[in-house]
Amino acid sequence: QLQLVESGGGLVQPGGSLRLSCAASGFTSRYYAIGWFRQAPGKEREGVLCISSSYGSTNSADSVKGRFTISRDNAKNTVYLQMNSLKPEDTAVYYCAAVRSSGSYCGRESDEYDYWGQGTQVTVSS
Repeated sequence: QLQLVESGGGLVQPGGSLRLSCAASGFTSRYYAIGWFRQAPGKEREGVLCISSSYGSTNSADSVKGRFTISRDNAKNTVYLQMNSLKPEDTAVYYCAAVRSSGSYCGRESDEYDYWGQGTQVTVSS
């Protein structure tokens, strides 16, 4: 059974850092594009960053450029979201998602993805 499990969320002060992990099981994640999404209370889900299955190409939202990076460790079947210089507006539930794909493209629209994790809460507050 294909499964994605996020971890690494928590409470952090503004300006701090967190690294989220998305561990895949039941499938080989290197054949999938992986996206990170977030949803704050009362707001629509937003595509933050994604990484393609091939070449490691990424696609970032303007709101996180220069602060968040995405990477994958195929040996561990895990994708990471490194979040630096966190702001209160980054507070949200963060989800990872996967779609079988090839090539250098990955998208940041929710309907492009087939499989989703359960989410992890990130709260940025002093």
